[in-house]
Amino acid sequence: MTGLYKKTGDCETGRNDIAAIIRQGAGAAWPICLGYLPIGLAFGVLARQNGLEWWAVGLMSVVVFAGSSQFIAVAMMASGAAAPAIIATTFFVNLRHTLMSSALAVHLAGIRRRFLALFAYGITDESFAVNMSRFRDGRWDHRRGLVVNQLTNATWIAATIIGALAGSLVPPGAFGIDYALTAMFICLLAIQIHGVVYVLTAVAAASASVAWYILVPGDSYIVGASILGATAGYILKKPVERRFSGRHP
Repeated sequence: MTGLYKKTGDCETGRNDIAAIIRQGAGAAWPICLGYLPIGLAFGVLARQNGLEWWAVGLMSVVVFAGSSQFIAVAMMASGAAAPAIIATTFFVNLRHTLMSSALAVHLAGIRRRFLALFAYGITDESFAVNMSRFRDGRWDHRRGLVVNQLTNATWIAATIIGALAGSLVPPGAFGIDYALTAMFICLLAIQIHGVVYVLTAVAAASASVAWYILVPGDSYIVGASILGATAGYILKKPVERRFSGRHP
């Protein structure tokens, strides 16, 4: 009886631990989920109005799960871009996930590879920021981080599918949905400008994009501007920081 009670108690403790992990992970994830709902709905509507079936929208969200590159892909599809250009563009746009994964790897040492694969699947800009801030506080672990990643993932997939199903009922251009892509990238740009280097990098990328679009046929200006903008930011970073910190070479 004592052994049975101990096993029962262990199971109860285990269930309580799992419930606490889910509750704490969900508590960290809900602001992200709240933000994903309108953007996911807008993406689903735009994708449906540009010819994608609801199941294709859902499949894209499951396979890609990267809002910015999904918006770009749909916009390029609508403009008649070739598949290689779309693939190359989304590849370069999503390269930042490599850097985010490298930063998180410091806090995930010794974790099984199967778990890491599932964890990596759910990494986005928002979940990365939330998990990193909590890992640095020392009150977080990989299981709570996984809840954040997968709960936000599920919210995004559901929102895009619902948006796609409702897309045929929403008139084109209604509610400013056709401006959602532009507005989202303006917001992403605005929240990343933290200093002179960021302003100069944004200006360099914008200038390169416009010049490339005018001079080079096709849709390669997105990839070209991304590479040139990132290169310019890397080159300008140290000289600008030295100048504005009062240090000169």
